[in-house]
Amino acid sequence: MTATIHTLSNGVRVVCDPMPGLRTLALTVAVRGGTRWESESRSGWSHLLEHLVFKGAGDMGAREIVERIEAEGGSINAATGYERTSFEVRALDGSLGLAMQVLSDLVFRPALDPAEIEREKDVVAQEIAEAFDTPDDHVFEMAQTMAFAGQPMGRPILGSVDSLKPVDRASIEAWRARLYSPDRMVVAVSGAVDETELLALAERWFGDAVAMPADAPEPARFTGGVATLGRKIEQANLVFQLPAIPVHDAAMPAMRLFSEILGGGMASRLFQSAREDRGLAYAIDAYHEPYDDTGVLGIYAGAAADRSVELAEVCADEVRDLTDKGPTDAELSRAKAVLRGGVWMSDESPASRAGRNAAQTLMFGRPVASDDTVTRLEAVSAGDLRAVGARVLASGLAATAVLGPRAAAGAGKAFLERVAR
Repeated sequence: MTATIHTLSNGVRVVCDPMPGLRTLALTVAVRGGTRWESESRSGWSHLLEHLVFKGAGDMGAREIVERIEAEGGSINAATGYERTSFEVRALDGSLGLAMQVLSDLVFRPALDPAEIEREKDVVAQEIAEAFDTPDDHVFEMAQTMAFAGQPMGRPILGSVDSLKPVDRASIEAWRARLYSPDRMVVAVSGAVDETELLALAERWFGDAVAMPADAPEPARFTGGVATLGRKIEQANLVFQLPAIPVHDAAMPAMRLFSEILGGGMASRLFQSAREDRGLAYAIDAYHEPYDDTGVLGIYAGAAADRSVELAEVCADEVRDLTDKGPTDAELSRAKAVLRGGVWMSDESPASRAGRNAAQTLMFGRPVASDDTVTRLEAVSAGDLRAVGARVLASGLAATAVLGPRAAAGAGKAFLERVAR
């Protein structure tokens, strides 16, 4: 069946996606808002708020929030990103009313108790310290800072201890009203859902919220740069990022296939050349992260420090070779099959469908049919991949991060010089 979309009077969009025969459902409430909307002095406030709403909302305390959901066989979770914040409930058939009530309370009626705010600041401070102590987490923050220096996109989603210090009940409530504004909100349900029931529940639990319009964030600029951090650990952690295309770009299918062929799996070029043929890395992959107005093509690798420069050169060479020569017929066919399989497999999961429908509605104004996605993938040619690769390399910029022993320090510069030649 095709998902349907309705808009409440306050701007909340409601997506109904029935999956006949299922005994489960998934509800996602997503808002277009996150780290990109934060000033430097408010860095990390969106993530802190996501934590705080679980400390009490409506007539529920922290424990009761999860107990109500789990007592019905469900689960609840949330995530904060640069451009979206989302809340998710997975539940059994018959639990939609409870799920809607709980998530409505979280986003519109959190308690925001002052004592809990101070406690949660300490929890997030521990999370910040943990991320710093985890090399394969911190190296991504380093790369992001180089990619978007001096911008919200270049700051950690967690913020800093100093930026969270001034948060109090009044300021975080004002931030909640702005961030979780109904005119930038989508309520999406997939699985065992009845449209009439969903719309009635949406009006009851989401229809009264008042919109608080907010200015769009400043356009992102990929700046590039080289970051190194020496640590006495056994392996080097490497991230290489190149400017890529935004989510609305017509070349998105080609970009996804380029990333898949470059480093999407065990048959990818990077895995075969760097790991299997040369033994340069124990872990390596490529990814494309698209945003509203920009994007990043990235490579992550974990390697022995004394092999890191060689590995960086191999990574750069593979990007250039795929751009200059394009993929083989076999590579392109295999990548299309992998992405096609990913689309169909996600179609079988209510949680995947609800999350995808919510995100696509925020990005494109409506859910995108899986058949349309697959059709666009199948239409991509080898020439399209060469063209999108040329766009990635056109600026000559790269953002690199190297964390580990001193012997690896030159890897970032080596990648930049090799990829820009």
